[in-house]
Amino acid sequence: MERVPRLYVEAPPGECIEGGKAIKDCVIISGNVEVWLREGETVPGFVEVDGSKFLAKEVYDRFYLYVDRIEGKLLADAVLVLPDGRTRIYLKKGDELLLLPVEGYTKTLIANVGNRVRTGDAFAAVTTRKGEVHYLKPPKTGTVVFIDEVTNRPHYVYYILPEE
Repeated sequence: MERVPRLYVEAPPGECIEGGKAIKDCVIISGNVEVWLREGETVPGFVEVDGSKFLAKEVYDRFYLYVDRIEGKLLADAVLVLPDGRTRIYLKKGDELLLLPVEGYTKTLIANVGNRVRTGDAFAAVTTRKGEVHYLKPPKTGTVVFIDEVTNRPHYVYYILPEE
């Protein structure tokens, strides 16, 4: 069974907690403290609600809504929890992502979400109608954070967080 990463995106406090309880799965970040709450759990007393950042659980397939697809910049803070449950990718508002399209007659995805791809590594392959295979390589080393399957045309767009 393939598992999908979980996505938490910055939201106003009212979307996350009400009356001291979480109304949906969320993360509260207060200074250097992170509190992960499931729906219905009580906010611990040591958490300062005022001045904290709230990230609400969002449907992973909606990640593209939080990216300015012209500039490639994130529109809100987000945390991606990979299917292993241990690996987290923290994304900050304004982070620039590489948006790399994969278009062709036949497309083969090589790298998956959470994979680190180096400049010389192929992240996807495209086969032309003539049978030629072209390997797509990123211009910078980075981590794949999302693969968007564009519905109006049969192709994909890789969202890669480049390393500094």
